[in-house]
Amino acid sequence: MNFIENLKLRAQQNPKRIVFAEGTEPRVIEAAAQIEKEGLAIPILFTEAVENPHQAATEMLARGEADGMISGPTATSRERILPALKIIGPREPGHRISGAMIMVLPSNVDPDAANGGVLLFADCAVNISPSPEELAQIAIDTADTAKQFGLDPVVALLSFSTAGSTKHPLTVRIREAAALARKLRPDLPIEGEVQVDAALVDSIGHTKDPNFALAGQANVLIFPELEAGNIGYKLVERLAGATAIGPILQGLKKPVNELSRGCSVEDVVNLAALTCIQAQ
Repeated sequence: MNFIENLKLRAQQNPKRIVFAEGTEPRVIEAAAQIEKEGLAIPILFTEAVENPHQAATEMLARGEADGMISGPTATSRERILPALKIIGPREPGHRISGAMIMVLPSNVDPDAANGGVLLFADCAVNISPSPEELAQIAIDTADTAKQFGLDPVVALLSFSTAGSTKHPLTVRIREAAALARKLRPDLPIEGEVQVDAALVDSIGHTKDPNFALAGQANVLIFPELEAGNIGYKLVERLAGATAIGPILQGLKKPVNELSRGCSVEDVVNLAALTCIQAQ
């Protein structure tokens, strides 16, 4: 059973109420019918014009009238994220919210680099230039998201350098973030700074750093900046044919996830199944 089939099976076992902020959007309407047909969730769509649908949907979630929420796919990221930050808020004071993508790779991708065929990328949606402390939190939260969906996370904090091969303040920042993440969560396998090819391909990782214990094993990739994460996931989606699920907003009190403006109907369906599982 592949990853998406397993998501749907888990969702079907206990469907939850998922409110869509943009319930009049044609892709959402078509997806909602499919979600109901497959028994993945109980979709809630507004049947009339709402002045601020993202705020209204978020308030429904906050009041307990829905179990999870999906925003997009026509609004900007700012319009989608701000109501969740203000109304739902972080799961504990000061917790950093971040956006992760689940990338389900096609079968024709090099199996040595695919690492099981499902990777998580972060941050792809929220933090423009995270500090070492913020990167560490993003790495930990993304590893925990991977666990939530049945994956054993191996985390790589990415850079243009591997194990100090380039001395620069940008690479030091990544190294500091990785060290802090390991200190906070010694139970997680975390490496950084590391180049993406060394993180994904065993032989390259061992060539660049013979002492790299996690060489080629990474399935959780933490990007140094938002622009890199956003560009990276869209390249893999459009050129490698990966299925991208998300962004998943990590660190909120209740499940709120987003749709890219370039999403398909199937993307909406997949995200609804994932959101349902988070709400179960």
